[in-house]
Amino acid sequence: MSITKEESVKKIARILRTDKNIVANTCDRMEDVTGNKNVPEKIMEENEILVEKALSRLGVRRDAFHFEVYNALIAKIKENDEKIFKLFREPRPVNYEGCKTLLNFAQEIAKIPEGFFLKKEKAEEFLRNEPPKKILEALGYKTVDELLEKEELLQVYSALRFIEDMEWLNNTFFAQYEALTPNDFEMRKIEVKVLDGKWLTAAEKFLKKKYHNVSHLKELGVIFVIPLELKVAGETMRLFSLVLHYLNEVNFYSKLFQGFKEKPEVFAERLISSLRGDVLDERFPEGKVANWNIVQRYLAKDDEFDWRLFEPHVNPEALHWSKAESMIAGFNERFPETELDFWQDLDSVGDFFKTEAGVDNLVSMNLIDTVMSLVMDKDMIKYLYHHQEAMWNKIFSEYVGGQKEMEDMIVKNFTNGYISF
Repeated sequence: MSITKEESVKKIARILRTDKNIVANTCDRMEDVTGNKNVPEKIMEENEILVEKALSRLGVRRDAFHFEVYNALIAKIKENDEKIFKLFREPRPVNYEGCKTLLNFAQEIAKIPEGFFLKKEKAEEFLRNEPPKKILEALGYKTVDELLEKEELLQVYSALRFIEDMEWLNNTFFAQYEALTPNDFEMRKIEVKVLDGKWLTAAEKFLKKKYHNVSHLKELGVIFVIPLELKVAGETMRLFSLVLHYLNEVNFYSKLFQGFKEKPEVFAERLISSLRGDVLDERFPEGKVANWNIVQRYLAKDDEFDWRLFEPHVNPEALHWSKAESMIAGFNERFPETELDFWQDLDSVGDFFKTEAGVDNLVSMNLIDTVMSLVMDKDMIKYLYHHQEAMWNKIFSEYVGGQKEMEDMIVKNFTNGYISF
């Protein structure tokens, strides 16, 4: 199959919902500065090969309707989910024992090294300075010392995020972070926790907002699972993929924190900015220089029309997901009966298929979009943004030489908020 540059650029722009001139100009500039040619053609030719391969494994025709392709992908992820549910000894995320096998496998295959995280003594000091009143009241403790004597520190810190008032958290408690220095951090392992059941009732509001029961504390190197069963198809795959994603994300931020050490005078400022998820909100002037924003969160979750989604950018979130998806697909080597290799290299892959009314609709073959669509099926929510953000990363990484090179450039330029060529 041969596809022209113009056709490739137009197709990529449709997938990204952006102007074809933005894609064309970006590719021209990146070709000039890197010397790598034919990138749009390569991406679209590879996309077509992977789409055809996926459809063949699904037993779906290339000219199938949109709903046929989408339903086949959903059926595939259901099948995968059922297989890993059995493999992981029927996990129930109600306590650590209930999903121990799944969490152990995730940590084993991720192979994440020690990270640079806030010392636990410092975290205790912050709690004593600004007692979390709602937690104390909910658990019936009078002092922070009593709280820390009876409760595990990292569980308390996890609960801060969904029990305490956000205004108090941001303006009072986290204000203490402004005095942090590199000496308040240390090297230690990432910890994965399943919170005690006592936190569940207080967590319900948080869960409705986040749509899942897994989160993390970057600065403390903690991933936590709130003990709630969603009792929906896809729950095991969702939990497995989220834990792998957060392991990669926490490791990424640890690299950032270590880099911030180089300028102790702005260590706290940069730390807080990274934890807030700050993203530049100003357009670059037109010119010959190729500029890529570093968008460290999924803006589409807040506003699918955010202008920064349609300009050249790289997304660390999509990078963490890409690594998680690769780990999941690679799991197939040890357990071929899971057929998880189906999802290999599909994070930036998708295509348009006609509805019965003859309208072109985009189908994402991204594993995360698919499993999240399955979990949210009753709400009729279909996900596309993981695939679209992965496509921006794909374009960038093809020009700079690969995913590792892209990550190194993101870490190096993170405090600027953009990468310039």
